Amino acid sequence: MEEFNLLETVRKQICTCSLDLRLTPNVEALLKMPMRELHVSLPVRMDDGTIRAFQGFRIQYNNARGPTKGGIRFHPDETANTIRGLAAIMTWKCALHDLPLGGAKGGVVCNPKNMSPGELERLSRAYIQAICHHIGPGIDIPAPDVYTSETVMAWMLDEYAAITGRTEFGVITGKPISLGGSGGREDATARGGWIAIREAGRHLGLPIGSDTAEGLTVAVQGFGNVGFHAARLARELGKCTVVAVSDSRGGIHQPEGLDPADVLRHKQRTGSVVGYPGAAAVSNEELLQLPVDILIPAALENVITAANAHAIRARVLAEFANGPTTREAEEYLEQNGIHIIPDFLCNGGGVIVSYFEMVQNYNMDHWPIEEVYRRLDEKMINAYDRVHTFAATHGVPMRQAAYTLAVGRVVKAMERRGWV
Repeated sequence: MEEFNLLETVRKQICTCSLDLRLTPNVEALLKMPMRELHVSLPVRMDDGTIRAFQGFRIQYNNARGPTKGGIRFHPDETANTIRGLAAIMTWKCALHDLPLGGAKGGVVCNPKNMSPGELERLSRAYIQAICHHIGPGIDIPAPDVYTSETVMAWMLDEYAAITGRTEFGVITGKPISLGGSGGREDATARGGWIAIREAGRHLGLPIGSDTAEGLTVAVQGFGNVGFHAARLARELGKCTVVAVSDSRGGIHQPEGLDPADVLRHKQRTGSVVGYPGAAAVSNEELLQLPVDILIPAALENVITAANAHAIRARVLAEFANGPTTREAEEYLEQNGIHIIPDFLCNGGGVIVSYFEMVQNYNMDHWPIEEVYRRLDEKMINAYDRVHTFAATHGVPMRQAAYTLAVGRVVKAMERRGWV
């Protein structure tokens, strides 16, 4: 099967908004290429005494607006092109939410599900040993992403301190609270996404968050950290009914509604949501095609394509994952009146609260969680309103509006710095 090229998709989006911004060919060319790439080989001693070499990446896409920021993924199917595309999306995400940061992304090709805690720790430390001279509070600040966690971030922080001789909490975000982490970081991506869905509901006439929202149905593809909190907050913030969830092994469907916390307990006992008592089995593909009000892809990229777009029946597609929808699929969905909340608008809550964590670290401070949530709400509302207003005023899709606003801010910073 041909590899899905997320970077190429991002480049096409830049072309789409280049006419709106009147970009010169030189500026457009700069925006389409990462400014720095690190490709590293990570030798790790496994529990059986053998040495395995893992391939790792750290790609810093653009730092015109500030030091780069982005997560680290541990995944068996990771590729350099996917990391490049994700680093680009992080650049636009930080700009769209008006954070003084650029975009980066990192990854290691591995299967953490088949590794022991000791092997994961040695891999995490090896990764920091390989990239430590290229990261730092004023350079590039990693964070957790797919199959990494606050525990992995704690190991990486400790390794950075061991190498440099300095304990700098601001070098990594998504840390445990006891090591300078921020309250609200664990569910920040999902919470920000639900704020965006709530704002979309205001414009679409959907009573999200009110007592009359119970009849609104939600399906969540992906039941990792983001997916679980997306399902939990669907009930708590959205007041909606979660009828389906899935993970990498399959999904479950219960039209009367699921209790996300109970489903999580089942997954912790069995390793998957599959087999949850009282629910029917569905595949990940079937879940995407359920007739729900709100569909939340919260796993990986490239799950909604030209091959299945015709079967999507949701009213709102909220992209909690990065790059879940291809351009070809999006054109079809737009024509059929499905409201898309694009990824780097919808899932910006994670990097927003990571930025709040950096601010707290710089000031040697710790905010109450209520303050974190208040500031997150403000940031997400402002971003959604700007994108929606631009889209409505100029008659363009939400994603094109988001790209135009974000890329415009990056270009302005490049011009001010004398790069172009």
